[in-house]
Amino acid sequence: MDDNTVLVQRTLRSGQSIYYDGNVVIVGDINPGGEVVATGNVVVMGYLRGVVHAGAGGNENAAVYAFRMRPTQLRIAGHITRAPDGDEVEPIVPEVARIKDGIVVIEAFPSGPERHT
Repeated sequence: MDDNTVLVQRTLRSGQSIYYDGNVVIVGDINPGGEVVATGNVVVMGYLRGVVHAGAGGNENAAVYAFRMRPTQLRIAGHITRAPDGDEVEPIVPEVARIKDGIVVIEAFPSGPERHT
């Protein structure tokens, strides 16, 4: 990440929003009804259950990272997705959402030497 990063050390509750021209790191959760919009990456050190928009303004290289990714809506640049319906078993690893081949892909965050950013 570059120097244009804000650190938010609290949980975002319903009705609370953060808009930032750069990267946003949340040390806490984004609850349903909470919203984060950033022109860069969004990192959630907790549950992502609200709305997040990384790459606002068209940055398709932006990504969303979360310990538990269950967004009501997730946007990267102009691409939109949401959490799957149903009672799926939540993964026990952090996840990353990014654009691959023109669609939003959510996958386990690789750790160790195989990680590529």
